Amino acid sequence: MADIGTLLRAARARLGWSREELAFHAGVSWSAIAQIESGRRSDVRLKSLVALAGALGVSVDYLVRGGAPIPPLLEHRLLPYDSDEEFLAATVPFVAEGVERAEAVLVVTTRARIRRLQKACGGDAQRIEFAESSRWYRSPRDALGRYRAFFADHVAQGASWVRVVGEPVWRGRSEHEVQTWTRYESMLNAAFVSSPVTIVCPYDTRAASADLLAAARATHPRIERGNESTASATYLEPEEFLID
Repeated sequence: MADIGTLLRAARARLGWSREELAFHAGVSWSAIAQIESGRRSDVRLKSLVALAGALGVSVDYLVRGGAPIPPLLEHRLLPYDSDEEFLAATVPFVAEGVERAEAVLVVTTRARIRRLQKACGGDAQRIEFAESSRWYRSPRDALGRYRAFFADHVAQGASWVRVVGEPVWRGRSEHEVQTWTRYESMLNAAFVSSPVTIVCPYDTRAASADLLAAARATHPRIERGNESTASATYLEPEEFLID
């Protein structure tokens, strides 16, 4: 399990802050932050923990691992793409940043796109786990179980965060199956709300119907396109989407 110094450094890095910037926002000295992150100081005062957690937007529980994270941590993003080039342009920097930060990285997509992504990532590919969508997404229950086990295993091994590129299978699905898997996308938001995980879900707009893309915008809080990330104007919380 990751220690407080590793978790503090990872949370700071996710915001792109230096130690000086975190010190400014939290009102905790730069030297204290440096000592915590380096492991030289493990007995951190509660007042400092509260200040650091508040500045970073995480819970005290997340920093000290004394219990399950309380505030929402999951980032669930929709990635619509029109070409293989656009797919790579979005996913390569995403997984490369995860490797650089020593986060756990998992890619679930088609065999062909796995090969392209492995080639584009070069040596970093050895530090990324890959799985084929056709095997991973056999049923919503299986997919949720596989993700839950992956997240738990890697956090227990010390990963401060987990990154996933997860592309469900839509081609060849019946209308009922599409509805079932669309509900699965919404269930992710409830199942992993407090997990330190970022899930990016690619949708091939060349094959996805207008109805499927509309449903995807309702089940993903954020939409990635190019270098921009925007909130989905039609997103519905799971309790709204699943009860309908």
